[in-house]
Amino acid sequence: MLSESSIRIIQSTVPVLQIHGTSITKRFYERLFERHPDLLNLFNQANQEQGSQQAALANAVYEAAKHIDRLDTILPVVRSVAHKHRSLGVLPEHYPLVGQNLIAAIKDVLGEAATDEILQAWTEAYGVIADTFIGVESEMYGAAKERHGGWQGYRAFAVARKVRESDVIASFYLAPRDGGDLPRFEPGQYLSLKAEIPGEAHTHIRQYSLSDAPGKAYYRISVKREDSAPGRPAGLVSNYLHEQIEEGSVVWISAPAGDFALDRADARPVVLLSGGVGITPLASMLNVLSESDPHRQVTFIHAARNGDSHALKEAVEELVRNHSNIAAFWCYSNPTDRDRASNAFHAEGYIDLSWLQSIVPDRNASYYYCGPLPFMRTVSRLLRKWEIPAADMHYEFFGPAARLSDAE
Repeated sequence: MLSESSIRIIQSTVPVLQIHGTSITKRFYERLFERHPDLLNLFNQANQEQGSQQAALANAVYEAAKHIDRLDTILPVVRSVAHKHRSLGVLPEHYPLVGQNLIAAIKDVLGEAATDEILQAWTEAYGVIADTFIGVESEMYGAAKERHGGWQGYRAFAVARKVRESDVIASFYLAPRDGGDLPRFEPGQYLSLKAEIPGEAHTHIRQYSLSDAPGKAYYRISVKREDSAPGRPAGLVSNYLHEQIEEGSVVWISAPAGDFALDRADARPVVLLSGGVGITPLASMLNVLSESDPHRQVTFIHAARNGDSHALKEAVEELVRNHSNIAAFWCYSNPTDRDRASNAFHAEGYIDLSWLQSIVPDRNASYYYCGPLPFMRTVSRLLRKWEIPAADMHYEFFGPAARLSDAE
């Protein structure tokens, strides 16, 4: 437990963190990688280059400081991050290294304003927070290993099938090389794939949502090839998978993880909203609902640029034909002439509230959404405007967590 004096000191630094948080986390990662370059094998360097990881950590530190006297209120965030840590292979011995460099970064950025009293309070607070993470992650490591078919660390899988789903997305059907069983996962979860790419100095790990229902002899991931764009380099791992990994290739993955999961105990209608490759975890949810809950009303809404980039469309439409409780709607921002000629979509442009209200039959539902950050922010804004309770809004970030509204 933190002392009352340390709690007061930490809370007094909240305004400073709001201003200097990103500078502190940027300096933290510089120090960490300078002193422990082996940790580059754990971190997504693309997120580092784009600044999204620094921003996510700054927000996490800020929230921890703001709620330092009620850390239980941020336990859901702790569990979400702990899932990712377990998936990546973060271990207890990593936490002292992080702590030392975080405290040093605070001192580097704040200079004389970082008094010995402040640094001591933050050292004490970090110890409490680190112990919380280590405890939660220890339970997760044990659960992943002990469940039927489970394992710890990374396991070799062979690519049994590779299927092109759109002009930018391919599905990989992964079967364990050892022929063993696979643990069931919750629809919405992801796995970590460790890539050792020729010519690259470090291992690269990426998380990919499982895009099929559990209970199969394989895991399926559907990966978008990330091309370069202004301010964003081409996706190193996604291009490696698309261009160099074929049927028969071997990849290494960790056991499924993540807390973005379908609540199967909730009997109310479900609304699944996806944008781009964000369709992957929601496709898993839809497959499970079609197999195990055929009476639950499901509205599936997907936004894509056009039919050429729309992955898994035929599979979803087949479920619609075979299940009267499932309805699906497509919104294309830039439909092709072929899309228009075949009436392949239901709305043109971007999802708005009036269209959403016209196709969702029952507002009293659970809403799950995933996609690019602008899409996520739009959906969050629309649902809040519709006065959907926050408890009914469930979402997953592809990459470091970010703010969905100024109110967060």
